[in-house]
Amino acid sequence: MTSSGTTASGPYGTSGAPGAGPSGSPDVPGASAAERPRGLLRSGFGLIGPRHGRHVLSVEQVDSLALPIGDDGVVIGVDAGGQPAVLGLNRPTPYDVVLIGGLWTAQVLALRAAATGARVAVETGRAQAWMQMVHAMGGGQNGMSVHDVGRVPPQGASAGNPVLVVRDCGMRPPRGRVVAGPWQSILTLLPYLSPVAPRLLRQARLVGVQRVSPDEAAEIGRALALPRGDVDSLPTLTDGVTLWCADRDRQYVMTQPTDAETGLFGTPRRMD
Repeated sequence: MTSSGTTASGPYGTSGAPGAGPSGSPDVPGASAAERPRGLLRSGFGLIGPRHGRHVLSVEQVDSLALPIGDDGVVIGVDAGGQPAVLGLNRPTPYDVVLIGGLWTAQVLALRAAATGARVAVETGRAQAWMQMVHAMGGGQNGMSVHDVGRVPPQGASAGNPVLVVRDCGMRPPRGRVVAGPWQSILTLLPYLSPVAPRLLRQARLVGVQRVSPDEAAEIGRALALPRGDVDSLPTLTDGVTLWCADRDRQYVMTQPTDAETGLFGTPRRMD
């Protein structure tokens, strides 16, 4: 702080100046506060910014840079540690998902996939159960459509226009006309196990299992090579909890609805 009648000295002040400059420059004694910034610009100094070191890496340091690749997608809930669980549905390779569970979870996944920019095509024998969601999204103008079983047209998926096809066709879904492909994932919903379930489980890249009976849990355990602890836990899962299995990876996920999802679908439930 300076006292009245004195002027602080500094890099471009009135005392200790690096040299004389043109009229109105910061080097000229008596230059006003308004004239000093203009003088800096005219003399080529430009704006005075923070004095940081240059943002330069050596060749050896470049290899240490890393980008978070593979953790983008649809937030399907939280894991046992309370961390977000993310499902990457938009992929350049075919991706088949089977969910043995309730309509509530499938609809939440479809809505969240649409929120990420994917188009969602629903193949179902109960169109009325999906129409409320279609209307809430603008009557099909926001990338969601509902089709009868076997009537899903080609979707024209691409990297800039990814597609999720939800097959809600009951316990014995027929072979679909539209299959998984680049940027087009298929989610098949099975309310319970059926004779076609083993084939679908073998083809799937990812399987989600909600609460099932002990007999179903034993059959699923054999099909997916689950440890005994997971087999025993399946009949006891609470509403909204899904065991997701991919190869040798397993993760329990609790899907927690937002206020908007609760208003649209209600609270989590296993039974439809």
